[in-house]
Parts: sequence; structure tokens; C-alpha cells
Amino acid sequence: MPSYTAPMRDIQFVLHELLKVEDALKEIPAHAELDADTLNSVLEEGARFASEVIQPLNQSGDEEGCTYVGDGVVHAPKGFKEAYAQYVEGGWPALSCDTEYGGQGLPHFVNNAFYEMLNSANQAWTMYPGLTHGAYEALHAHGTPQQKQLYLPKLTSGEWTGTMCLTEPHCGSDLGILKAKAEPVGDGSYLISGTKIFISSGEHDLAENIIHLVLARLPGAPEGTKGISLFIVPKFLPDASGKPGERNPVKCGSIEHKMGIHGNATCVINLDGAKGWLVGEENRGLNAMFVMMNGARLGVGMQSLGLAEVALQNSLIYAKDRVQFRAAKGPVNRDKPADPIIVHADVRRMLFTQKAYVEAGRAFSYWLALNIDKELSHPDEAVRKESADLVALLTPIVKAFVSDNTFECTNHALQCFGGHGFIKEWGMEQFVRDARINLIYEGTNAIQSLDLLARKVLADGGAKLKKFGKLIQAFVVENQGHAGMQEFLEPLMDIGDKVNKLTGEIGAKAQQNQEEVTAAAVPYLRVVGHLVYSYFWAQMARIALDNQGDDFYKAKLATARFYFAKLLPETAGYIRQARAGSEVVMGLPAELF
Repeated sequence: MPSYTAPMRDIQFVLHELLKVEDALKEIPAHAELDADTLNSVLEEGARFASEVIQPLNQSGDEEGCTYVGDGVVHAPKGFKEAYAQYVEGGWPALSCDTEYGGQGLPHFVNNAFYEMLNSANQAWTMYPGLTHGAYEALHAHGTPQQKQLYLPKLTSGEWTGTMCLTEPHCGSDLGILKAKAEPVGDGSYLISGTKIFISSGEHDLAENIIHLVLARLPGAPEGTKGISLFIVPKFLPDASGKPGERNPVKCGSIEHKMGIHGNATCVINLDGAKGWLVGEENRGLNAMFVMMNGARLGVGMQSLGLAEVALQNSLIYAKDRVQFRAAKGPVNRDKPADPIIVHADVRRMLFTQKAYVEAGRAFSYWLALNIDKELSHPDEAVRKESADLVALLTPIVKAFVSDNTFECTNHALQCFGGHGFIKEWGMEQFVRDARINLIYEGTNAIQSLDLLARKVLADGGAKLKKFGKLIQAFVVENQGHAGMQEFLEPLMDIGDKVNKLTGEIGAKAQQNQEEVTAAAVPYLRVVGHLVYSYFWAQMARIALDNQGDDFYKAKLATARFYFAKLLPETAGYIRQARAGSEVVMGLPAELF
């Protein structure tokens, strides 16, 4: 059975040495009094909950799965309900929620770090509270005062959970063709009819009520995405006292039998005239839902980071213990018949790849979450705008680049185990299966790539990308004279120049043929993702160079060197792919395939 220990040393390194969050919070009045000790204490207790309460349920939950009992009733795996009760009792759902609705009001980056640990421990279980927090965010941003007062305290406490109901049997990411209907009753409510599929956490026995956020069309609504509205559809209609009352006709028709995340109920949801209430404006449902969807994209990044971390931990333990063959330079352990596999270069390559992607992903995602805090709460409007632009630009990367890398990492972890990795008892094959969904949902990684290139880069003439470039430029200028930094600054500047040049080339081609954008988008995101990781690895190398006497920093510096030498060079191939043009992809008629 796999083990998990939260990487508190590296989490604290990122928060306090790299991001200097205490200083950043002093500029945000709502969080100005928070200190490092408080932040560390919260996360250390969160680490205990993750490793002691939900991690032991990960493998058993995968093996048992969820059970469709009948008549819309679903039971989560054994122990999930009790663990969720402990989660609620500990106040964890309220961590970064608004104090007005019973929340603790801590920064988003604290919740982000906590969710990394939860996902390492048990991704399937963590999806239940994760989606609930997304529903909270959507209603907090777009709900009416009455809706907020009724639903937010229950979502904040975790007494009620939430979902988002988008996908239908005939449409996944193309929401413009969804068919679910909403008929006004005349009293401010609507009757919602339709079928939704792939609804994570859509039905379960963890909480007393489930609040579905459902996309549907009003009568006479415009076609396409401009005619979609968002509705609150509770499983049980709240009574006059705000408690679950009459059963609403929104039911699970079946649960999906999936490749992974077996412990989370992925449901077909049937709405047969279910009562619902409009969230936000008519025909502008996507505007409200995007709050939840963007939060979910960051959430997928944290799911992926968590899986990569736990896979790394277990493959490293195994590589230090498993003996096979002798080291190329001669025996290392003469008292054993063979040496541990960590002495072999290719095992080192796989471990280093995992370590490099995990540590850069942590630095990047925590920094992005800190920018969300600035976007929402900083008193300076210019800072809020700057942070909002950076978050918008980089959200597709935290979803797609981190999840792509994690699938590679979990496969490396399995490979380190050899044949044992393919066997269930060691847990590696579950990490691979669980990681695979992260490349698909909340918009496939190809859609994230199109979002990055078309909407976030080309649509504004590269303005947001230039803002990120200025951060890199400032860092380079600041560290030009630092001894030892040239080996990191030169490749960082080089990839920055290549991104700028590639962006200009694709933009010019796109003016003649938009298929140039769709054909180049996926390799383009890989290249920009490496630009982001290069920036963070250069920063971490800078800190490590100043602290070389400590083994932690020695490992950090060695990992930075591995990243720049072994992983960043893949961008050369992706740049060539992006430049190859659309004709090689689109030139063959479909009937000739």
C-alpha cells in the first residue's frame, strides 16, 4: 500500500522563501496580521488530516468504488462518509471562505496548499469538497443576497455539498448545443428538464443535501452559448427554516464505470421538472459558471500536483530499497547481491523528472493562488488588474501543463517499480489511472491550449504575455551579476526570446488562416509552460545558491540543473511542431483517413 507524508519542508520553502507570503499579505488589509507560524500551523494540521484520515481510504475506495443502490441513491466507499464528517467537524470547508457566511477568511493560497495535500492523499475523496468550494465561489460572485444567505453558510460549513452540471450526452465542451430546458413558473422559480452526464460528486451519502448548479436554456433564448442560463437546483428543497425539505425531481439515473477515480460518484443526472432558481442574468449563465470552471481548472492543477507528489514519494522509497544489478562504476553495497536501483542513470532520470515537475508545479500553482488573493483583495486597483491578467493568462497552463506532466510522472513512478508497478497492491497503477482524467475534464488540454493561444495571447496582441515577460526581465536584470546564475539566466532568456518570436509567427499566419492557431496550440502551450517553469526554477536556483551548505538546497540546485539540461530542451521539438503549419494536419480529406 502506498504511503504519503506531506512535503512540509518544500511547501514552507515555496511560501516563505520563494513567495515571501508574509510580506505580500501585509499589503492586503484582510490578511495583514497573518504570520508564518499561523500559516504553518494550519497546514501542518491539514497534513495530519490528509495522511491520517483520508489517505488510508484511497486504495480501498478505489477497489470498492461507489455503489448505485437504486432509485437515485448512491453510497460512497466505506469510510468516506466518516472522513467527511471529520473534515466538516474540523472546519476545513470554511478555510478560505468569507467570514460573513461563517468562513475563516484565510487566503486562497492556503486553501490551495491544503488541497495539494488532500489530492496526494485521496483525489477521489477530495473531489467531493473540491466541487463544493467551486459552487460556493460561483454563488458568492453571482448569487442574489437571498441566495447567498440561504446557501453559502451551508456550503461554507460543508453541511451541504455542490456540483456543476454542464455536460449532456450529445455535448461535452461544446456547451453551445446543450438542450436542457428551464420553464418559468411565475413565482421566480423555474422547472428544469434534461439529462446531464459525467457529473462528479453528483449523488452520494456524505452530506444531507446537494446543490446542483445547472446550465439550461430559457424559452426563446438565443442559440449557442449566448442563450445559456445558470440555475440553483437543490436535491432537497430548503424549507422555511432553511433545512432540507421536499425531494426535488433531480436524481441520479446511474453512475459511470470509469478508468480511475472510482471513489468519486460520476453520475448521470436526470432533471424531470426539477425546481430551480436563476443565478445571475438570463442568458449569461456561462459568465457565472466560469467562476466555478476557472476555480476547477486550478483545482485540476492541484489534483495533478498532488498525484505527482505522492507518486514521486513512493517511487523514491522503492528505488532506494529495491536491489537490481550493480552500479556502472562498480558495486555500491558490497554486502548485498545487487545495488539499489537508484544508482542507475535511467532510474535517476525518471526520479529527477518527477522531482523537477513537482517542485516547479508547486512554486507556480502557489504563486498563481497568491495572485488570486491579490486580484480579489488588494487595495490597489492597478495591482488587482495586473494580477487578474496574469491569472487569466496562466490558468490554462496550470490546468494543462501540470496535468500533462503529472501523467508522465505517474507513468515514470510505475516504471520505477517495474512489474510491481503494474500490480494493484503497490498503488502505482491507481495513480496512473486517476491522473488520466485530469487531462480531459474542465476542458480538454487541447481546449486549454486554444484558450491560451487564441484568447489569452493573440486576442490582446500579446499584452498579458508581455506582462509575464516583464517579470522575467526584471528578475534577469536583478540577478545578472550574481555568481553562478548565468547557467540559469541564459536558458531562461533564450526560451523567452523563442516564445516571443514563435508568438509573432503564429499571429501573422493566423491573419490568413485561423487553422494555423488550432494546429499550433498544443505545442505552443508546452513551450510557454516551460517558459513559466524556467522562470520559477531560476528563482529557486537563486535561493539555493545562497544556501549551499544545507542538503535541502543542494538537492534543489541539482534539480534545477537537471530541469534546464534535460527537460527544457524538449521545447526545440515543440517549436518545430508549432511552426510546421496546419496543412500537414488538415490537408488530408477526412474520407481518406
